[in-house]
Amino acid sequence: ELMGLGPAPHCAMLLADLGAEVLRFERPEGNPFPNPIIDRGRHVVTVDLKNPDDRAFCLSTIEKVDVLIEGYRPGVMERLGLGPEELLKTNPRLIYTRLTGWGQDGPLALRAGHDINYIAIAGALASVRPVDGVPVPPLNLVGDYGGGSLFAAFGIMAALWERERSGKGQVIDAAVVDGTAALMGLVSGLASHGGLSLAPDKSLMGGAAPFYRCYRCADGRDLSVGALEPQFYRELIQKCGAPADFLEHQLDTRNWRSRSAELAAIFATKTRDEWAAIYAGSDACVAPVLTLEEALENEHLKARGTYIDDAGAQHCAPAPRFSRTPGKIRPTLDGAELLRDWGLQQ
Repeated sequence: ELMGLGPAPHCAMLLADLGAEVLRFERPEGNPFPNPIIDRGRHVVTVDLKNPDDRAFCLSTIEKVDVLIEGYRPGVMERLGLGPEELLKTNPRLIYTRLTGWGQDGPLALRAGHDINYIAIAGALASVRPVDGVPVPPLNLVGDYGGGSLFAAFGIMAALWERERSGKGQVIDAAVVDGTAALMGLVSGLASHGGLSLAPDKSLMGGAAPFYRCYRCADGRDLSVGALEPQFYRELIQKCGAPADFLEHQLDTRNWRSRSAELAAIFATKTRDEWAAIYAGSDACVAPVLTLEEALENEHLKARGTYIDDAGAQHCAPAPRFSRTPGKIRPTLDGAELLRDWGLQQ
């Protein structure tokens, strides 16, 4: 892993959790945004890629690895003499993973950008907006991590599997815009033939539907409602005491604004946790909107061990889960020992 920001470190974390030996080449100035969770599981060495001796060391190291992950703008690695054409000559089994926002080609390939820009161009951000407001960026979950690191990890595993048959490495162009477009497949596929509207006032899963949105409660905290199916919707309406005629014409978008307002008034009469207790054990698809601190104490997440206390830091557990070869949170270590194991020395 060539140290970078955004999705590349997260991709390396996912692989490290599942047992990969990950050697990170860190810059001489260090990591500007250290993160005990995202950075876990690495063996770290400091490398100055502008230094000829360090570049030579990189070349000798990469001759022995299965996968390289880099997130620089197109052309940077080539100028350093570490581009895929050169490295695949010395290591023809190498999976050379290029993880960027815009991809390796196209008019925007060399421009700076961040998650919000990538999901904006890919058509995802416009779909995440209130009826009377501007789009709300969903942190960097959809672009950097959903469309970026997860697709890169998926590509790496597919390339390794293919290599078992061909014996050959290859280059992966993992672009956040491409991955985000793939994530939009369900929505765009339905919208293309009128099965779903992305208009803010008619978006079934974008917050317009009274049965698929969040409501503010009496204590200023929020409740999530996702009662899409008729049987779940019936339970939602009956348990909150909404008018009986709400059970009719659930999907008629002409009713959505007025019904959302009425339900908002109803949910504002009790606290979030009072409503959570009312819906506990039901199939109304209602859940409290928890802060991260509250999520750490959630009964279900604690039962599954979704968050793990590791040396005082609350880590997300390795995912997904395997029955025979489970993932494991590993510490970040000096890379010298791993280099010795690989028969190398910096």
